[in-house]
Amino acid sequence: MLAELPAAASRVPCCLPSPLLAAASRVPCWLLPPESPAAANPCLGVAHQLIAKLANPCLGVAHQPLSRPDQRLIEPTMSEVEEQNEDFVDLDPLDSESFQNEEAKGKRRRRSNVWSFFEMVPDSEKKDGKPRARCKLCGVTYMAASKYGTGNMKRHIDTCPRRSSRDIGQCLLSQNSGSGSVSISNLKFDTNEYRQLLIAAIVKHELPFRFVEYSGVRSLLQYLRPDVPIISRNTAKADLVKIYHREKKRIRCFLNDSPGRISLTSDLWTSITTDGYMCITAHFLDKKWVLQKRVLNFSFMPPPHNGISLSEKIYNLLCEWGIQHKIFVLTLDNASSNDVSVELLRTQLNIKKALVCDGEFFHLRCCAHILNLVVQDGLKEIDHAIQKVRESIKYVKGSQTRKVKFLDSTNQMFLDSKKGLRQDVPTRWNSTYLMLESAIFYRRAFSHLELTDSNFKHCPSNSEWEKVEKIKGLLSVFYEATCDFSGTKYPTANLYFPAVFLIYFRLKRHSEGEDDYLKRMSCQMLTKFEKYWSEFNVLLAIAVILDPRYKLHFVDFSYTKLYGDCSIEFMNVRTKMTSLFMEYASSSVPTSCSTMTSESNVSGAESESSVNKQVFQFLQLLLNLLLVLVDVSLISLGVH
Repeated sequence: MLAELPAAASRVPCCLPSPLLAAASRVPCWLLPPESPAAANPCLGVAHQLIAKLANPCLGVAHQPLSRPDQRLIEPTMSEVEEQNEDFVDLDPLDSESFQNEEAKGKRRRRSNVWSFFEMVPDSEKKDGKPRARCKLCGVTYMAASKYGTGNMKRHIDTCPRRSSRDIGQCLLSQNSGSGSVSISNLKFDTNEYRQLLIAAIVKHELPFRFVEYSGVRSLLQYLRPDVPIISRNTAKADLVKIYHREKKRIRCFLNDSPGRISLTSDLWTSITTDGYMCITAHFLDKKWVLQKRVLNFSFMPPPHNGISLSEKIYNLLCEWGIQHKIFVLTLDNASSNDVSVELLRTQLNIKKALVCDGEFFHLRCCAHILNLVVQDGLKEIDHAIQKVRESIKYVKGSQTRKVKFLDSTNQMFLDSKKGLRQDVPTRWNSTYLMLESAIFYRRAFSHLELTDSNFKHCPSNSEWEKVEKIKGLLSVFYEATCDFSGTKYPTANLYFPAVFLIYFRLKRHSEGEDDYLKRMSCQMLTKFEKYWSEFNVLLAIAVILDPRYKLHFVDFSYTKLYGDCSIEFMNVRTKMTSLFMEYASSSVPTSCSTMTSESNVSGAESESSVNKQVFQFLQLLLNLLLVLVDVSLISLGVH
């Protein structure tokens, strides 16, 4: 190959470009063979170097053999080597011969940035034998011959689906709490999202609209992001109104898409400034059969708070939400004005035929409120033992010194001091139960305090402690029932009848007992209890029948214990349940019998048609039972 270089150089034209001529003028003459034409013609010397470079890219001019035998091998200086490297010019092959030698050229160092994202495809994976480059991220291949260049690969890097083009300054490390892995998440700032989160924080934490104008809050936000938009309280109010209308529209569609009916609870409150407010809550199942609870209204209720005003307010709200045809039960407390409003609402909705069984099951009294009234009547006459327990707790909480002494007594009796003593509130009976429960737990500590503290003179005696335990046992049934009725995350209609039956049965037993105080207390509770027991909604007994844990046998057993065999109350429950089922069966849309008949004619078997009709009737029966079960299970026992 080197022997043919002079001849090849002689065929190179002398009309080379001026940059090559300038480079040739700087080539040392001792590097050129004397017999070659390049020694006399600088243009041919440059061409000689170019042809040698094409023949062997790894062979430099400094490594060419010297033609003169008497010439010594002279090591070039560093400056000469750099000057020689500047004179070398790389030429991309443009003919078929260079394409065949592409494998040899591939060994040359690739200086382009695209090779950080691409790699050469091995020969074993080449189908056509042509050089190809493969993306390291997504695996896409491109032709890698030098005549094609790297433009296609550069364009692919910008659009590669597996490559993130985000600026690292816009990324933060976030840790996944579930797996503990660290990932990179984008923190692109969204103004709309920022304002929605800000309004959500104001609503969630009951902050004033002036919160966005606090200097400390603004300084904090600007420290986190200097270009954060600062809004005023009027802007925050406008954003809140927009969010309200958007959420109201979404919940309205949510209610309309509900497969069953909707149960409502309503109550009135009076603020510190004596302003009245009304709240209405909806309980329903969504399309995924998940129990939902939504507050539909919490608005100002101007006086007068009589039955007519309440009925008009509730009816207008039902029409505003478009659910006046889907109401099943309305739960209210036991105020006399609520009774009048329910009768007026029942009349208005029955005109539009919007209620089940003409509104027979429309009104439901708040069961938690009934239990509260029953216990309050029983606690009107407080026993002397309960009074001594109350005074003992007041004495311990009277000063820090007494607390330290009681704590020492607790440690001496090896009791847990973290449970703590509870002081009751006269208007809340459940606080009285919690006070007795905590006092009984620290009974031995009170006895020890009586021995160590001469000023403590309110400790109950042993007989009084026994009486306190009996009272606490009677109140525990009411407390557990109230906690069950107040649930919001689970159906409560099926819990009413078993709990109330147990309360009724225990009150009757204590009213016939020997303890005078418990007997007097139970008789007062039983009088109030029987008043509401006779007026309770039969739907609550039907809910127990639909519960597979109890069924009809439990209701029969309960009424037999209370009223004897074949009681009128039990027969009334069965009659109402039948009428409720027939109401759902008549309102359901039956499948066309003609379709079934045509299908049976095609099949040509009358027996198969009768079987299909029986299966259809059975499925229709199950569907009606399911609809009854869904609507009954949504009944709320308390005003939440």
